[in-house]
Amino acid sequence: MSHPLRTTVIGSYPFPSWLEFASGHLEAFGEDDRAEMLDDAVAIAVKDQVDAGLDVVTDGEQTRLDFNLSFYGFLDGLAPEPPSRRRFGPPGHDQRGKHEVVGELAAPHGLGTVVDFRRLKRLAPSHVGLRASVPGPYTLSGRLRPNKQYPDRWALAQALVPIVRKELEHLVAEGCQDICVDEPSMSCYAHREDPRRFVAMFNDTVAPVRGRTRLSTHLCFGNYKGRAVAPRSYASLFPAFLDAHVDELHLEMASREFAELEIIASIAERMDVAVGIIDVKNYYVETPDDVAARVRRCLEHAPPERLAFAPDCGLSQTARWAAKQKLNNMVAGVREVRESLRLGAT
Repeated sequence: MSHPLRTTVIGSYPFPSWLEFASGHLEAFGEDDRAEMLDDAVAIAVKDQVDAGLDVVTDGEQTRLDFNLSFYGFLDGLAPEPPSRRRFGPPGHDQRGKHEVVGELAAPHGLGTVVDFRRLKRLAPSHVGLRASVPGPYTLSGRLRPNKQYPDRWALAQALVPIVRKELEHLVAEGCQDICVDEPSMSCYAHREDPRRFVAMFNDTVAPVRGRTRLSTHLCFGNYKGRAVAPRSYASLFPAFLDAHVDELHLEMASREFAELEIIASIAERMDVAVGIIDVKNYYVETPDDVAARVRRCLEHAPPERLAFAPDCGLSQTARWAAKQKLNNMVAGVREVRESLRLGAT
């Protein structure tokens, strides 16, 4: 870690309203219009994060339809996503279709994150750290329907391992020094699967870049439309996930009222831990004092040099006005503790 009590985010950031509109009418724009639009959106997301005072920023995943949906457009072997079987009622996961797999899975032109990272490098100021995020193979397999060639989700995920692995290698070759391999599906389904098998798949995926970049993974319980999809307990993941080959684990804590917070002690013995200290599912805007009190709770279990802080999940499902204020207050609260411990200011 660059310094104790680092502040960062988990990938996504709210779209500006005009980008939400434009993303549904892309056919009305020319190629150069779309390129300019993406630059503008990323510049806005970066500015909000830099203005808040974060130590590490992302591109806000402004080029993606979702934190992972756009990646399916880079994969060969898929049929177009079918129309949703349910279009009305409360928005939920059952309104999301799955792609039929009609051929061998491949990504001959990569998954697009290298281009995204180049844009981020061009638009972000030099004094902040930059993070790229890539969905892990198990999470990426979730919107694919098994077939005879890939008879279950494990087979689909295993076929995606070399694709994600190659993407990570390309990011490192591009100079990316901080990569989050997002695997929320692993934490969502560890209660019914063997977590050791998850860890083995994850470690196989990151093996070529281990030690060449700062690696992290994000473990949460789902945030589509601000809704979880699993029993919200980390107990089934540990101790297996202590063997994950990462430099930092990101955990959703704030929306769970910091249940199982004591688990960060065992994590901190092996790696850094980024505690989700801001609830992205709640429109209560945490005050700096709230944040400072939460940081101090974390310090009862782990030393400052092992701790980082972030929102629980990506902010894409949170209104921008709230996201901005939550980030501002998160940094202010962490700074208060940092200064009280004489660790230096953000």
